[in-house]
Amino acid sequence: MKSVTVSIDVPQTPEQVYDFLDVMAHHERFTDHYLTDWRYSGPARGIGSCATVTAALAGTKTDVAIEVVEAEAPRRIVERNVSAAGRRLAHGTYAIEPLPTGGTHISFTYTWVRAPLADRLLAPVVRTTMRRANHTVMRRLATELARNVSAAGS
Repeated sequence: MKSVTVSIDVPQTPEQVYDFLDVMAHHERFTDHYLTDWRYSGPARGIGSCATVTAALAGTKTDVAIEVVEAEAPRRIVERNVSAAGRRLAHGTYAIEPLPTGGTHISFTYTWVRAPLADRLLAPVVRTTMRRANHTVMRRLATELARNVSAAGS
């Protein structure tokens, strides 16, 4: 299946964005519109940081195990996602790039490594659903970054 990429520009520095995204528990704050029941394990941040969540999209629910498998401060974080009883394996990659005028361009790419037959048969619908959900994630991430940076500055 083709990957899905969404992005947003924010006024925070790449370092501020990375520091926020590096903490697994922060992800709950901007993804809880479709990822719920967060359970954490491993370190709080960095490689090996893990969460198990319940994903509710398109009328279905499934548990997803998320683990940070690569981290390159302040540029990139890669998460491995396993769901559908192991039949779905994907990577979620945050790319964090400085903007020439200040601020940061954040992109998130969801790439399927292995997908159940139903996902493959309904690929256009699955990709559209993921794109829509992750567009919302990006908008909510921008809001959370603004809150986090403003609270840190207080």
